[in-house]
Amino acid sequence: MSLTLDLGGRTVVVTGGVRGVGAGISRAFLAAGAEVVAVARRTPQTLPEADGRTARFVSLDVRDPDAAQAFADGLDRVDVLVNNAGGGPYLPVAEGDLRTHLKIIELNLSSALIMSRALRPKILERGGGSVINIGSVSGVRPSPGTAAYGAAKAGLHSLTQSLAVEWAPDIRVNTLILGMVRTELAHLHYGDEEGVAAVGRTVPLGRLADPYDIGAACVFLASDLASYVTGSSMQVHGGGERPAFLDAATVNKEESR
Repeated sequence: MSLTLDLGGRTVVVTGGVRGVGAGISRAFLAAGAEVVAVARRTPQTLPEADGRTARFVSLDVRDPDAAQAFADGLDRVDVLVNNAGGGPYLPVAEGDLRTHLKIIELNLSSALIMSRALRPKILERGGGSVINIGSVSGVRPSPGTAAYGAAKAGLHSLTQSLAVEWAPDIRVNTLILGMVRTELAHLHYGDEEGVAAVGRTVPLGRLADPYDIGAACVFLASDLASYVTGSSMQVHGGGERPAFLDAATVNKEESR
């Protein structure tokens, strides 16, 4: 069996694949030699590119089952699906319009189910492939202020495990559990450059993730090197978050250096 990270000849669909984390994922697959179809609702000003190659863009609302099916029917082949579309604003559960909370769940959970179902036949036509769901630490710990987002990501992790069993052995299904990532929207969550740097220092590896870091992990999961990996949740969070009690405790403090 060939063990390689060369994905030449394979076609990868990346939802939300034109900006932020999604753009990093698209660039990583392009660099690995794959053909990339990046989908999003709005046409971007620029498309992800790497090594002189550019992703193909298709406008699509991934929450719309009929649109997703029409998109799938128009593809010649699919080897890998990355369900990256997602996100949500800071919005405590008791605030805002209820429909807004429900739409956050639709975007972060329902869309992955819709796209996975729609593209499954295309993946099977090629003899099998890989589905990668982009999760979050918000789905495995409390997510105050973004509860709908956290609940959706928790559901996404469960969906991954169930599909891994239902669709084995032909389609491998895995989740990446992301920590904090520096994107063009980082200032909305962490503030100015000083704020971003301060937040980065709370991560054991000393920085926020770059979108390409996420893409590299996706390429691994889609490659032959991960041929026995399915139903997994890979943590890509730079070592996680320092437990708050360590800073609150009055003993066992490290001396300043």
